[in-house]
Amino acid sequence: MRLLALSHFIDGKSRTYIAEILKVSRTSVNLWVSNYLSAGLEGLESKKAKGRISYLTERQKQKLCSYIEEHSEDKHKGGRLTGESILTYIKQEFGAIYHPNAVYKLLKSMGFSWITSRSRHPKQQTGVQDAYKKLPSGNDP
Repeated sequence: MRLLALSHFIDGKSRTYIAEILKVSRTSVNLWVSNYLSAGLEGLESKKAKGRISYLTERQKQKLCSYIEEHSEDKHKGGRLTGESILTYIKQEFGAIYHPNAVYKLLKSMGFSWITSRSRHPKQQTGVQDAYKKLPSGNDP
């Protein structure tokens, strides 16, 4: 798209006309032409999106991943791994401080989904639960 806009510009077309035929804003065309005039064809290349650099290295993320997998396997013993416990682990182990909302974004970027269920009590027994269930009797309509 940028090269096409530039081609029209070199052919002498107005920036307004280029914006209309390419169905983009005139501001975009102005920016592309300006970048081309100042930096040549390299000025038309997409630039990497800026964003905050992760507080954790890839090695630290692997260690965190192992920690999460190890501690989430104990579901049958009761309890669960919470966001707060992950924040505490990150702070103690790596010295990095994350906002509570950011830890969930970190986990998502690492391939984890945050789906929780009610934890099981370690002494839970299916037979005892069945005894307390309200089962329909044969007399009920």
